[in-house]
Amino acid sequence: MQHPKVVVIGAGSLFFGRQAIWQMVHSEHLQTGTLGLVDTDEERLTKMAALARKVVEHTGVPLAVEASTDRKQVLPEADFVVLSFADRGVHFRGVDCDVSAKYGVRMCSGDTIGPGGIFRAMRELPVILEVAGDVASLCPDAWVINYINPTAVNGIALRRYAPKLKSFALCDGLHMPHVKRNYAKRAGIIESDEQYSAEVDEGFDFRVAGPNHFTWLIRAEWKGRGVTGAIAEAVRRDAATETDGGDTGAKAAFNSTIGYALYEVFGKVPMCVAHTKEYLRYWQGHGTADGPVPPLSIWQTAPRYERHAEMWRQVDAFLSGRDPIADYMTTFGPDHATDIIESMWAGLGKEFYVNTANAGAVTNMGEADFLELPCDVDMSGPRPRAVGEMPRGLRGLMAQVLDAHELTAEAVYTGRRDLLRRAILTDPLVCSIPDADALIDELLEAERDALPAGWFSADAG
Repeated sequence: MQHPKVVVIGAGSLFFGRQAIWQMVHSEHLQTGTLGLVDTDEERLTKMAALARKVVEHTGVPLAVEASTDRKQVLPEADFVVLSFADRGVHFRGVDCDVSAKYGVRMCSGDTIGPGGIFRAMRELPVILEVAGDVASLCPDAWVINYINPTAVNGIALRRYAPKLKSFALCDGLHMPHVKRNYAKRAGIIESDEQYSAEVDEGFDFRVAGPNHFTWLIRAEWKGRGVTGAIAEAVRRDAATETDGGDTGAKAAFNSTIGYALYEVFGKVPMCVAHTKEYLRYWQGHGTADGPVPPLSIWQTAPRYERHAEMWRQVDAFLSGRDPIADYMTTFGPDHATDIIESMWAGLGKEFYVNTANAGAVTNMGEADFLELPCDVDMSGPRPRAVGEMPRGLRGLMAQVLDAHELTAEAVYTGRRDLLRRAILTDPLVCSIPDADALIDELLEAERDALPAGWFSADAG
């Protein structure tokens, strides 16, 4: 059997790079291949490559490790290219969120929807499309897997503007089988992780759909009996004892309270409330009556910097020998992207959630609508499983989200200021045309050095 080559563009990504190394050495289907690491930050790249080589030496597997700041040196013969990079992501998310808050848009994450999602696409998508061009030249048969937020916008753009490439997009929020196991506990089907089995997996019909970070539980049945109500009741119980998130950050605040409130309105349980709450105007501070949830607190930059610093201290400890590599082997675990790569390469036939074209999975939404869906995935690509009908109300909200995503992709690709303005004003969080115009001007100026020069030319209008 041929040995797979997996190339990670953005190997310094701490949320994926360390997991990818773990999976590549643990998987019997991947450990005989090659892990290619690419990052423009040479110091970070050197550390991640050294970590990978130490892990390979410790385990004795024959995995080859390549590393370069020049992706063109690593891409040839790649079977999979995972995109996982950002240009000063923590800093610019802080800028996006602080400026947006001045104009009435409160974002607790700022990387997918709202002005934060749009401007992140403006920063990252041009580079993604440059990488796509190199893949088309150097390894045209490789699967390109986008792991960069806003993953739906970037996934839409890859399908539309690099149509000859094989691509799909991912988010680890619906990593299987973990998410299904967690909801089996909430449904009362099992009491502990250890009770989850192949029999439980087969008997639990669990279907989720929607644009990335705006996904909802459309069907939950245990051996033919609906358990959505039981899951919602578990969310309600959690809400009764939850706090404002404390030092865990804005994304953790009031998620069960918000999740249950949304269930009461729409009859479906939201699956990614830490992000979903940011897609809606309800907690943006525009109301006049008091409720159980205050306006969203915004993205907290300093704690995220500290979190990253702690992760690098951990890497340094492994590299220095202060922490044994044996501990690395038990500290980390499988990652969504490398789980999917393993299953695709080895034909394991596992179910995963993938962002791709709807293709009839949600019967009352467009065939080309870019949704996160349960899929069978092999080397031919993702094939969505049937989900059913999206309830009215949710379907309308999703249409607005998808239009904002589509317009963002087109605006970034063309560099047209009028399309950027339309995308901002289509976004579900923006409430004022003058505010939108002022917000665009301020963010363009604040992020000038991270954006293509075309945005500042006369032709951009």
